[in-house]
Amino acid sequence: MFKRYFVTGLLIWVPLVITVWVLGLVVSTLEAVVPSVLTSESLFGTHIPGFGLAVVILVVLLTGMGAANLLGRKLLEVWEGLLGRIPLVRSIYNSVKQVSDTVLAPNGQAFRKAVLVQYPREGSWTLAFLTGTPGGEVAEHLPADCVSVYVPTTPNPTSGFFLMVPRADIVELGMSVDAALKYIVSMGVVAPGSPARGN
Repeated sequence: MFKRYFVTGLLIWVPLVITVWVLGLVVSTLEAVVPSVLTSESLFGTHIPGFGLAVVILVVLLTGMGAANLLGRKLLEVWEGLLGRIPLVRSIYNSVKQVSDTVLAPNGQAFRKAVLVQYPREGSWTLAFLTGTPGGEVAEHLPADCVSVYVPTTPNPTSGFFLMVPRADIVELGMSVDAALKYIVSMGVVAPGSPARGN
């Protein structure tokens, strides 16, 4: 009886504590990039919780609004051109920008579809996400009609494996990407429902 109550309590508190911890980490990280002249201590003489985060959100919104017009786009091109001339910065910036453009773009489809693939060996199946199709020199060395998939690890889907496999070797699923992620994070405990027929 004691064990059952204890486990029930853990199931309630662990997700809550981890969520609060992650949110706290994100907020503290964002606030750390705010210059000291824009902190609440410098402006108002007192600490205001969340003020740094509000400043970051405001700056991001203003940047987005500025980049949406012609002048802003020109300035952005000049800025990226300057960064592109610095060897080490160029490699890091371009790589991060390509990933962020893919994942964060409003019309982006970083994870297009949940699929099943045989991994790490034939006969063992795991959930993966369709991310696109191989291109460039890589595609020239692969069989025809291959796809790129990301196989996340459990219970941390932010790490995983990138595979290029023949389209015939994957099974496309009707479940949403969110449902597949929940299934992965829960280590198979939270099983997704079956897709509605006829949709």
